Amino acid sequence: MQDVMQNLKNKTEFLWINPKNSDQDNSKFSISDIEDARARLDRFAPLLEKLYAQSKKTRGILESPFVAVKDLQDELEKRYGTKLYGKLYFKLDSHLPISGSIKARGGIYEVLQHCENLLLKEGLLKIDDDYSKIANDDIKNFLSKFKVAVGSTGNLGLSIGIMSAKLGFKASVHMSSDAREWKKEMLRSYGVNVVEYESDYSIAVANGRKEAQGDPQSYFVDDENSKSLFLGYSVAAKRLAGQLKSLDIKVDENHPLFVYLPCGVGGGPGGVAYGIKKEFGKYAHCFFAEPTHSPCMLLGMHTQKHNEISVFDIGLDNKTAADGLAVGRASSLVGKIMDTMLEGIYTISDDEMYKLLYLSYEKEDLKLEPSALAGVKGIYHINKLYDKEKLKNATHIAWITGGSMVPDDEMLKYINTAKKLI
Repeated sequence: MQDVMQNLKNKTEFLWINPKNSDQDNSKFSISDIEDARARLDRFAPLLEKLYAQSKKTRGILESPFVAVKDLQDELEKRYGTKLYGKLYFKLDSHLPISGSIKARGGIYEVLQHCENLLLKEGLLKIDDDYSKIANDDIKNFLSKFKVAVGSTGNLGLSIGIMSAKLGFKASVHMSSDAREWKKEMLRSYGVNVVEYESDYSIAVANGRKEAQGDPQSYFVDDENSKSLFLGYSVAAKRLAGQLKSLDIKVDENHPLFVYLPCGVGGGPGGVAYGIKKEFGKYAHCFFAEPTHSPCMLLGMHTQKHNEISVFDIGLDNKTAADGLAVGRASSLVGKIMDTMLEGIYTISDDEMYKLLYLSYEKEDLKLEPSALAGVKGIYHINKLYDKEKLKNATHIAWITGGSMVPDDEMLKYINTAKKLI
């Protein structure tokens, strides 16, 4: 019998299977909510194409590459000493336009939704307008009267700050001690106000929320509870379905889909997993991956205390090289939705993430953040769990959540650290 709490306290790598997984949807969301979010992103596509040169190829639609990583899979088989059935792919949200991480989905979406609401209310925009008009000086001057704030360990702050500043908002990002210095400097280069804390993510969020309260001109993006963020992330599933179809990759009883998502507070992986379950149903199996020092979602779901328990409560320090995953307390919103939709969660050490970073660099020429590699070990866990016949035609997707914007000198440090461990 697996002693889950002891494994968590000992910082042991292990796979936890969710006993409540039933594919039942306990949320108040629906497919129509996801479709509404997708339609809003489509309306903003002309604006994004105008503002960001890197989005011109996709006509303003923010989407990431989907690639097979056969050389890496072959190397993982050698490293883990076992045949890994099925085919491994990377969903490279690390290469999303604008802010180079999965946070470009939910973060940018919520800023755009807020922008749209303000302009519609003021009569400066109509739903059937060409949204590229939002780049005009008169609209930017109007938006400059308003503030947008967020608390972040890094990548969400980048997406919120960059998008808000580009539209004309006054943006403030409250950064926890885990945030990388280069992310702070990048935000400042866009004119974003960066507020630094010596404490962890929860304090940064609480202070950002407090600052925004009582100011009618200020809007706070609440990473712990935001339904808009969640729906922005969920749109990824519809886009993924199109990519699978273009490659003639089936998802059915004989061709199961396994998706491995790095998890911090839970909004990004939760939204993506929710969309995937609504899109593919029982043939899709979603798993989260968390650092051994910061397994807040696993702790919350296993104890059923969700956001009412912190990793500090069981003696963990929430210190990890995976800065985007350095969260001590999980989202209540996401944990309760995932209660019946998530198949499981596994924990992974910093050393293992670094090793996978190095192997991905060596075998696939990809430069990624440590946290982005958390999902890669999922194929190993699932090959131990499932019948090999079931996995022969399986598609495994490691959701790669960040890395393309990391400065070269920082990436070299990651690679050198990883090389020593290998």
